[in-house]
Amino acid sequence: MKRPPAARPRARDVIKSYVALTKPRIVELLLVTTVPTMMLAANGLPSLWLMAAVLVGGSLAAGGASALNCYIDRDIDQLMRRTKRRPLPAHTVSPRNALYFGLTLSALSVVIMALTTNWLATAMTLGSIVYYDLVYTLWLKRTTSANTFWGGICGSTPVLIGWAAVTGSLSPVAWALFAVVFFWQMPHFYALAIKYKDDYARAGIPMLPVVASVKRVNLEIVGFAWLTLISSLAAWPFGLSWIYGVPSTIVGLMFVLEAHLLARRASTGQPVKPMRLFHWSTTYLTIVFLTVAIDALV
Repeated sequence: MKRPPAARPRARDVIKSYVALTKPRIVELLLVTTVPTMMLAANGLPSLWLMAAVLVGGSLAAGGASALNCYIDRDIDQLMRRTKRRPLPAHTVSPRNALYFGLTLSALSVVIMALTTNWLATAMTLGSIVYYDLVYTLWLKRTTSANTFWGGICGSTPVLIGWAAVTGSLSPVAWALFAVVFFWQMPHFYALAIKYKDDYARAGIPMLPVVASVKRVNLEIVGFAWLTLISSLAAWPFGLSWIYGVPSTIVGLMFVLEAHLLARRASTGQPVKPMRLFHWSTTYLTIVFLTVAIDALV
């Protein structure tokens, strides 16, 4: 008896799968930091054409790099409960199509940046894609517990790209905001890794909470939370007013407090609740860069 032919996927489901490859939440987070930085670099609103070009180019770069990440990580994604519903382990997109899709988006992003910005912003866009997929995903993620630290470079680069797109150069305040995002990533992603520790262990990924003691993880979370706050304060003297400084200090202290509370719960045997820190860290970063945007406009 012949099997009935498999139902063809609906166009809507196919589109949804390809969008999922780009990891829209990561794209959104990158744009939250890029746009305010561009506004600060321009001392107001930059050219709308330039802003649109950087937003499109940056979104394509982040989406393309994420699609390539999904292609490279398809072997471990199918082992983790958190990622097994992604398009490749769920077999809604073929590996070859995911590869071509990621390469196409990445190439388009570099072309757009080259045509609309300058060599520095374009070079950093290309470098971020290469670093994220070839250095971080293929090598660091699978070989060292410092993967989150070194991987944080590409996650912070959109700040520098946005500044460079406007000015053609970099400045101390751009590097200070880069440092905010860079140090912020450790408490943010360590909290997620605590939540999904068993998943990462099952896939053989040496995330810090998998291979290090609870004390070591807590120490790094608290330490990097403080470094995030210090970096945000370091940005204040470089042309930013109290509109940025006061709110960013308040939410920074709240971020540090939440990091200390997580460490305290872990050390006293209470439920750790790492997702409290994870979600608050996203709110923290959004507020900080929102104040950057407001400060630039006032």
